Amino acid sequence: MVRYEVRIGGFGGQGVVTMAVVMGETASLIDGKYVVQTQSYGPEARGGSSKSEVVMDDEEEIDYPKVQRPDVFIAMSRAAYLSYKDGLKENGTLIVDEDLVEIEGDLPKGVKIYKIPATRIAEKDVGVKQASNVVMLGAFAVITKAISLDGLRKRVEDRWPRFVKTNLQALELGIKAGEAALASGEK
Repeated sequence: MVRYEVRIGGFGGQGVVTMAVVMGETASLIDGKYVVQTQSYGPEARGGSSKSEVVMDDEEEIDYPKVQRPDVFIAMSRAAYLSYKDGLKENGTLIVDEDLVEIEGDLPKGVKIYKIPATRIAEKDVGVKQASNVVMLGAFAVITKAISLDGLRKRVEDRWPRFVKTNLQALELGIKAGEAALASGEK
């Protein structure tokens, strides 16, 4: 994989920054890629805008740390979707939390859209709404194949030892949701 850019947008409290950190740690520490992770968020602890980005490359060190035209955009809120959808690369991948984001407006040419009920799965099946970011990480890994599933499982175990059972359940349900989205094709 040459330079591969991921942007994650949502609101404070959804774990957008944590998603990018775990994604980057998996890619670098376990999968052996070059990785840079950056983040920005509003002054509000919860509810304000939040954005995280990950740049990965299999072959060479990353010379510029900012995402320019993401290959993948994960939208966890409507506001983030509206703010960042136009920056997505042509033929890129858009992954949205289908309960929080409605596809509206034009997208760049050839964008593949995958709708994942991340918040619903976290709330109803896991019993912890805050696990929606881990659900979405599982879906991302399956849909893009940018990070390894085994590596992601290992990072989740290491990152949250006190909540390992809950987070592994969220991850596995996200993987299943990602497989279902791939099977049904882009929407």
